[in-house]
Amino acid sequence: MKLGGFDISASALTAQRLRMDVISANIANAETTRAGYVNGQFVPYRRKMVVMDAMQPKFQDLLNAKMNGTSAQGVRVTAIKEDSSPFKQVYNPSHPDADPNGMVYMPNVDMLKEQVDLLEASRSYEANVTALNARKSMFMKALEMGR
Repeated sequence: MKLGGFDISASALTAQRLRMDVISANIANAETTRAGYVNGQFVPYRRKMVVMDAMQPKFQDLLNAKMNGTSAQGVRVTAIKEDSSPFKQVYNPSHPDADPNGMVYMPNVDMLKEQVDLLEASRSYEANVTALNARKSMFMKALEMGR
């Protein structure tokens, strides 16, 4: 028996959990000025983003799903990419990473954007848990009717 709805919710739960983990790493590194070493100089942490896409099943899987009356595909994480927006510049001549003009390059992490993304990911996670529980409840009711 193919449980397509469970597979869809499970893939979404996995993807949103990873997204929340990446957002948490962004928040944790919002003040990290030495995340890497490039060309002999330290560089700040660069914000990361999760890229998701619908699963593209193989032809045979798609054919079997259509023949069985299901169309479960789900979602998958295709990449975790770095945000290419410029680093923030802050004037702080006493900072150890300040350039000769007193400017410090800070990570390109916007806390407001991260909080909104985290809220969206957690709401999506909750919605998928609700869908999973509703489907489970329907299966349990169907089993009770068979008794």
